[in-house]
Amino acid sequence: MPARNASPDANLPIWLRLAFLLGLLCLFLAAVQLMGGAVKLLGKEQAKALFDGVSNPFAGLAVGILATVLVQSSSVTTATVVALVGGGELSISHAVPMIMGANIGTSVTNTIVSMGHIARRNEFRRAFAGATMHDFFNLTALAILLPAELITGFGERAARWLTGILASDPGAAGAAYSSPIKSFFKSIAKAVESVVTDGIGLQGWPAAAVTLAIALGMIVVALMFITKTMRSLMADRVERALNDLLGRRGVLAMAIGAILTALVQSSSITTSLLVPMIGAGVLSLEAAFPITLGANLGTTVTGLLAALSAGPAGLTIALVHLLFNLTGIAFLYPLRWTRHWPIRCAEALAARAAENRLWVVAYIVGVFVVMPLLGILLFK
Repeated sequence: MPARNASPDANLPIWLRLAFLLGLLCLFLAAVQLMGGAVKLLGKEQAKALFDGVSNPFAGLAVGILATVLVQSSSVTTATVVALVGGGELSISHAVPMIMGANIGTSVTNTIVSMGHIARRNEFRRAFAGATMHDFFNLTALAILLPAELITGFGERAARWLTGILASDPGAAGAAYSSPIKSFFKSIAKAVESVVTDGIGLQGWPAAAVTLAIALGMIVVALMFITKTMRSLMADRVERALNDLLGRRGVLAMAIGAILTALVQSSSITTSLLVPMIGAGVLSLEAAFPITLGANLGTTVTGLLAALSAGPAGLTIALVHLLFNLTGIAFLYPLRWTRHWPIRCAEALAARAAENRLWVVAYIVGVFVVMPLLGILLFK
């Protein structure tokens, strides 16, 4: 087995390697933002049309998944649902499954990012497992909480009760937060988009398709060098210390994930950052798992901010999102065997995907496209 310091940049000074890694991370995050913008351009109008006339809960779930996949942001979907509820165009009961679906759809980004490791089997197996454990957590939480919500309405009732306490001034002006970090990477993505549209002269879906291809190429290149650089920087002792700290301090890891996601206003960015670390073997699945759960909590901040200007109904549905994620963690994280269930499922899928890449296509298309489309066609 080759030594960890066998990468081409191993002989460079550590400060230079750190600067190189920082530059690669900037390239990677800009590419993720660029990919999201390209997919959003391809599917924005379709996503808007999805919300019309949805009353069946399974159709609402499917709409939440597909809309989030199309706009590449659960924050956008959640903020849209909050606005529709606040404006009286959508009832709280009909909106609850959409919020749950947004949680599922948001994990498609880091699943796609993991494909940047597909040429290196062991890296890909780790990265794909790191991406899909987020999916399996959300799917398991959904399987438990959606039936319970449909039967008892516990989430809506609890959110209404909290709204009664918190909304002392329902008509108060709203607040907004624009992440400077996300804005920085969005400006880089806008510059690339400008080259495609203004420089090359492409418009509409051809521009989106070329932009998407550029973004995917940037992701693959960035991931390849990030993995090598991380290996040269992270000695075995440091890796063990990091994994031990995060593995034993689940609440701390969740707090890190929640704060980072709230700051960048995107759970996709947080979870996508974990993928190359897991792929490189720097971070174990067990240590990374609570960070993804924290990202689930952090992403609810956008909906809560949007709700400040959407009245009590909008605040209620934003609180439903927060309570859904908190309840999922309370059900699945405290016990060892339930905590490891999403990880074991992800490892089993990743082992099959590493042997046969068709599993990757079948999984992404099946979960994020076919399943929600069938839900809309059958129940809407």
